[in-house]
Order: sequence, then C-alpha cells, then structure tokens
Amino acid sequence: MKIVSLKVFKGRNIYSHKKCIRLNLDLNGYCEIPSKDICNFNENLVNLLPELTTHRCGIDEDMGFIKRLNEGTYLAHITEHIILVLHNLVGLDISYGKSREISGDNYYIIYQYEYMNTGIEAANIAVDLVNSLIKKESFDLDLRLNKLKEVLMNEELGVSTLSICNEAKKRGIPILRIGENSMFQLGYGKYAKMIQATLGNDTSAIAVNIAQDKLLTKELLSMHFLPVADGMKVKNKIDCILNANDIGYPVVLKPQFGNQGKGVISNIKNEGELLCAYELLITDYEDIIIEKYIIGRDYRICCVYGDIVAVSERMPPYILGDGISSIKTLINNTNADSRRGEGHEKELTKIKIDNVLITYLKHKEYNLDSILIKKEKLNLKDNANLSTGGFAMDCTESICTENIDLCKRAASAIGLDICGIDIICEDISKPLNGGVIIEINAAPGIRMHHNPYIGSKRNVAGHIVDKLFENSQTSIPIVAITGTNGKTTTTRLITYILSIAGYTVGMTTTSGIYIDGNCVFKGDTTGPSSALVVLSNKLIDAAVLETARGGIIRGGLAYDLADVGVITNITEDHLGIDGIETIEDLAKVKALVGEAVKDDGYVVINGDDKMSLSIIHRLKSNLIIFSKYKNNEVMRTNIKRGGYGVYVDNGNIIIQKGTTCETLINVNDIGITIKGILKYNIENAMASCAAAIGIGINHDIIKQGLMSFYSNQDQNPGRFNMYLVNNVMVILDYGHNIEGYKCVLDGVKQIKHNNLIGVIGVPGDRLDSDIVEVGNCSGKNFDYIFIKEDIDRRGRALGSVATLLEIGVLSSGFKRYNITKVLEETDAFKEALNFARPGDIVIVFFEKFEPLIDIIKNKINEVKCESNLLDKVKL
Repeated sequence: MKIVSLKVFKGRNIYSHKKCIRLNLDLNGYCEIPSKDICNFNENLVNLLPELTTHRCGIDEDMGFIKRLNEGTYLAHITEHIILVLHNLVGLDISYGKSREISGDNYYIIYQYEYMNTGIEAANIAVDLVNSLIKKESFDLDLRLNKLKEVLMNEELGVSTLSICNEAKKRGIPILRIGENSMFQLGYGKYAKMIQATLGNDTSAIAVNIAQDKLLTKELLSMHFLPVADGMKVKNKIDCILNANDIGYPVVLKPQFGNQGKGVISNIKNEGELLCAYELLITDYEDIIIEKYIIGRDYRICCVYGDIVAVSERMPPYILGDGISSIKTLINNTNADSRRGEGHEKELTKIKIDNVLITYLKHKEYNLDSILIKKEKLNLKDNANLSTGGFAMDCTESICTENIDLCKRAASAIGLDICGIDIICEDISKPLNGGVIIEINAAPGIRMHHNPYIGSKRNVAGHIVDKLFENSQTSIPIVAITGTNGKTTTTRLITYILSIAGYTVGMTTTSGIYIDGNCVFKGDTTGPSSALVVLSNKLIDAAVLETARGGIIRGGLAYDLADVGVITNITEDHLGIDGIETIEDLAKVKALVGEAVKDDGYVVINGDDKMSLSIIHRLKSNLIIFSKYKNNEVMRTNIKRGGYGVYVDNGNIIIQKGTTCETLINVNDIGITIKGILKYNIENAMASCAAAIGIGINHDIIKQGLMSFYSNQDQNPGRFNMYLVNNVMVILDYGHNIEGYKCVLDGVKQIKHNNLIGVIGVPGDRLDSDIVEVGNCSGKNFDYIFIKEDIDRRGRALGSVATLLEIGVLSSGFKRYNITKVLEETDAFKEALNFARPGDIVIVFFEKFEPLIDIIKNKINEVKCESNLLDKVKL
C-alpha cells in the first residue's frame, strides 16, 4: 500500500465542516483482500495498538471496530482508524474519519486533524505500520510515536495562544492563522485584531523592546519612583566583583536580554560563587547585569489594559528525599507526573537536568548522585519560572489595593497593554515594604493563571479578547455566492448595493480581487486563497465572495460562517471533473455555501431551480426564496413560516415577509435587464436584492442599486456588454455552458437585427456531450458561426473542442458553408467583424475579455457601451 497524494483542507469543505486531510491510497492489489485473510494481521495490529478496542466504528457498538476486523474489513478503513489512534496517543482529541473506494485499488481517506504536519506524519506512520504487518516485518511503534511527538512539539500552539483562540471561538469571533507559527488574526476586515501569544494588536513595539531590556526597564521604573532592586551592567570579572561589593551579598546575575528565567543565577553569597556564575553566563550571554538578591516570595501579576486580572505565587521546583533514591532519580520521578510536559504543552514543565542545575546543586554541596535523607526538601532552582519546572498558586483575591495601583503604574510606565509584572515581597496582600519589582514581561505566559497547581483558575485569555474588541465589532458582514450561472453578476451587484449603503467592500470574482472598487489582482479569484486576501484586508467592512465549484472542491472555504449564502442555480456544468460525476454531486458541493451560514443568517435560494431546492434539507439558517412566480409553492411555504419571499408580480419585484408586501421596482427599470430584455438578469437582480435584505440594507438603497447598475464594461464587464462598431452591434459575454448560451440568445431575440453571427467556444473541461449540445443550440439560433477555441484547452488536444462544436452545429441542420473555423479567439472575432454588415449582431462567447476590447477600440473612434446604446436598439 502506498500514498498517492494528499490534500489539506484548512476550513469547512465538501467532506466535513471540520478541517481535514484527504489521503489518496493505492492498495497495490489488496482492494479485495480483507485483513482477516492476511495471516496474523488482525492479532498483530491489536497487540500493537490495543487502543483500537475502544473504537465503536460506524456500527456504533462497543468493540465495533474489532467486530469489523473479525468480519473482515479492508486496508483503507484500517488505516483510517490507525491514524485516529496515533493522534490520540500524542494527546490530540481527533475522532472523525471515513474511507471510500474510488475505483479498484484506489481509495481515499478523510480524517480530521488539529495540526497539519502532525496529521501528515500520522498518515505516513499508519501506512508504514500496515505494510509492516502485511510483510510480517517488525515495527518500532515507540520510535515512530516519539517522532510524531517531535513533529507535534514543533507546531503545537502554546497555552497562551491556544487559550486566546478558544476564547475568541466562544464569542463567535472567526480566526485566521497567519503563517505556520503562532500569529493569528481574530475577526475579519477592519475590525480584525492580530495576536501572537499574548502580544496583542495594540502592543507597542517600543514597549516590548523596553521590557526585553532588563536594565532599561529598571531605570524607567526608577524614574517613576517604583521600587526596584539595586543593580547595574557589568563589563568583566573585576567590574562584577566591585559592583557586588558595593551592592552587598547575596546578589543575582542574569542576562540583560532574556526571558523565561533563562540564565538567571540567584542568591550568590560570595566572591567564589560570583566568579563561577559569571563564567557560566559569559559563555552564552554577552550582556550581563548584577543586582541585589531580595529575599521574599515570588509573585507574577498579570495586567491587561490596565486591569489586574490574575496574581500567582510562583514556587521553584523541589524534590523530597526518601533516603534511598538519588537526586537524579527523584527528578525523573517528579518529571513522570502526567501534568508535566515538554515546554508549554502541559500545565507544568519537566525539570531540565543541565549545566545550570548541576552548578546550582554544586553550590548547595550536592550532585546528581547525592541521596537526600527522608523528607528532606531540596529546591532545584532559586527562580520559580514555570518554564524551568516551577509551580504556581493563585493569589488573585489576596493582592492589596496598594499593590494593584503599583502594578498599574508599572505597566503604564513601560507602555505595555498586556504584561506580567514580577514582584518579590513578603506578602502580596500587604504593601511591599522592602519588596521590589524584578522585571516587566511582554508577552507573559498565562498558563500559570489558567491552570494553577493550587487555587482558582483565572480566565486571562477571556479578558484579553474582551479588551481587544471592547470598542469595535468582532467581524464584518460576509456574503458568499455560488451557483452555475449568474454568480459574477450577482456578486458585483451585491457589492454595488453595499457600497451605496456606505460599506467599504472587498470582493472576489472570476475577473479579480477588488478592494473598495479597485482591482488589486486580475484573474479568476473565486477560491479560498483569494477570499483570504479580502478577509485579511484591514480597509474593508464587508466581504462579497464569489465562490466557485473548483475552489470549494480543491480548497474548501476560507471563512468560517457567512452572514448570507447565495445559490443562484445549479445546472449541469463541469461534470466528470474532480470526482463530480452527476448534477446531484454538484449540488452537494454548492450546498456547502448554504450550510456554512450563521444560525441567524440567511440562505438565498432560487425557488424556480429544481436542484437548488433539492438541498434545502441541508440548510439550517433562515431562508429567502426568490422566484419569477408569485405562487411558487416553496416560496409560499417559506413565507408562511415567517421567512422572506422575493418575486415578480405584474412586472414588479415584490418583497414579502408574512402578510407585508412591498413593491420594490419594475423589472424594466433594473439596469442589468436592459429594459426587460435580459430575463435571466431579473433572477440575478432578485438574488442580489435578497442578499441585501439578509444583510439588513434599506430597501430604498436596494432599489437605487438595482436601477443604477448596468451590464456595461465599467460595472459588469464581460456580461452582455454591447458596443456599436460601424453600425454592427457587438455583444461580449462570458457564457461558457449551455444555460449561459440559452440565456444570452433569448435576450438577443428581442433585439431587431438582420443576421445573427456567433463566435462560439467553450472550455475544454466539459463532457463531450455538453460541448456538442452547445454547438446544437448555436446551430438553431445563429445565421453564421465562427468556431474558436480557448487558449487554455484544459487538457484537450488542439482542435478537439472545435470539432465537437461543429458536430453539434451540423446536428441542428445548420448549413456547413455558413461555418468558419478560426481557432484563435481574436482572429475569429476580427473575421466575424469583417464579415458582418450594418444591422447585424455579432455575439462573442469569449475566454479573454481585454484583447477583444482592444480590437473594438481599433475599429471605432469612440466605444459606445450599453447604457448609451439603448436608444439605438430597436426592440
């Protein structure tokens, strides 16, 4: 068995609303061989991974997976369960997975993941394990699990970052991970806030630099008459000795720039100890400071935007002798506590046996082999940082008012919005009276407050999130649009309406990414990566995202939940691609846009489209049904249930909720219908109207938008754009499937003309039968046809699409001598223009818009677009 490919989905996708990985497997001849028929496979598997006995599997019974093994199940299914177990064994609560046959030996597995690289490594281990069982080879599971833990350690979020993200989720605030480290964006658009651990959106870089410099921090606090320990920077051994004599023993040596208590050597009692400590530090640190050692208890006070939200007393790690075990053994026993982990992975950190610890023990006249007498307590550090193995006890309720005020002044002096203030004093419940501020920490760890060893938990992360969003919204309205036809026009019209309403809109379409009307990137930008460009932009306060089939299948959704999801229609298109074989498959893909809507949001559905209606049972949000018919049964049912209906009655768009009806606009006054000619744009207008209603836009503004948005080059480029070229009407349209062709041709029939000339083509990633059908439709409607091909043939041989189109055209009874093949699009358009006579109409179903515009500009002095052309059009 081998891995053929894998795909990582970072958000909701067609397989799951959880982020997951799709793993494609080749079973190498084992597609019809169940595990029970492979010698000793089941027994050896369960011996290696007894945790599999807890899996209930799809039959949802105790020992369900074991039952499946005994009955005979297949390798892909087994691999799925192994992947889940491996996640669980390294402490990740992952339970979702499924396996499906593609064909023969080809299977895919979908499984949930928390961390991408860990999820991928789990798949590699699972496949190797299965292969070893088949080949009857030994498999070192412990070795591979340790490798998996290493991968997890390298990408796992720290407690601070994870806690803040979880608190944001609880408040319904969407989260975007920026890069592969611990940088996150909370919220979207102009209201978004950035965090990295406890560095917040408002954290001053200057303040962080001050806090990182312990000497500068000491000087600044002294300026504000805040108590600090006497100290200064030392240049060499002699300087160190002289300053120690001035300060008076005991003293502390520590790096001027450092964190997490690294390099801090405390309670140095004499010159000999001082020189040893200096020699130890100078090998790793260039800048060293010395200060007076203050006797007292070690406290960490967490300040968030001027509020003291948590206080902990920190205690150094210690061991208790038993009269038998060595210090090294006692440390290892302490580290075996399930609450201790590497780094920040658990509430406590394992005690590290290193040169600092060995030196510390030496000062205490011990070594790692020393045996403590029974119940003898030995501190292993003078500092009590959790990152070096210390403990924490919550004291938030104990801190006195004087110390609260002192800590607020200290945070203000440094200029930090979020900080940890370290104080040494006798009792935090009393004024300091000889106690001092040791240092101020930017990006303070909050693990000790969330999971104290003793005392109440304090939700510091919740305070941080609440303060971050105290004076702003948490997100922006998001509208996502999908469907087969009309997506781009609907997207642009919704954006236009929102801009009139005063929003600064970010938009993704098939033509590019737009921020406040300005194109920042040209191209087909209907996938998740393009949506992320909009959602992470700090200028916008609304997002309108065209969301195409391909992007949904290949990358899922970029956002978590939209306020409005729009499904314009679902017709046969792109079948036979990406595993989408039927229109029902396509409907399930499109349904994701409707499923990923907030509970109090709206899904806009075309009540006249059978396949759109077929997915209603999958939708959990409010519905707005639009229809060309006032008595549409589904729409009427929705209205009776309290929902909205948008429909046409006597040539007017009507908005109805309950018994309240409002006449919005006459369809002939809607700009994109071109005085009612383009019937399909009535549907797009209703879909846009419904989306704007879902966002809460004033109806007068919606009407204004519908009236003043046109199918011209400026507002809706490439969608039934009309030009007059030497008395020949040219229509450019992006119609690229049979429904698109039919809609455009139905509109053209209402415009008087002599000959109707078509420049036709379709993308190569269509079924042969679909391409032939487009040709047949063209043959039934055009008088002359020029057949061309797209530059991007999408896997087709040159001339293949043109041949199928010609077959379709001829099947309609069209005369062969009225067909001209010119495969290059611009050449075909030029020939059609040269062939056309005044009074004719030339329609180009294009691939590339701009080259055709250049040709038109070269043909006439002034390009006259549709909005100026209507008076010349004879209906």
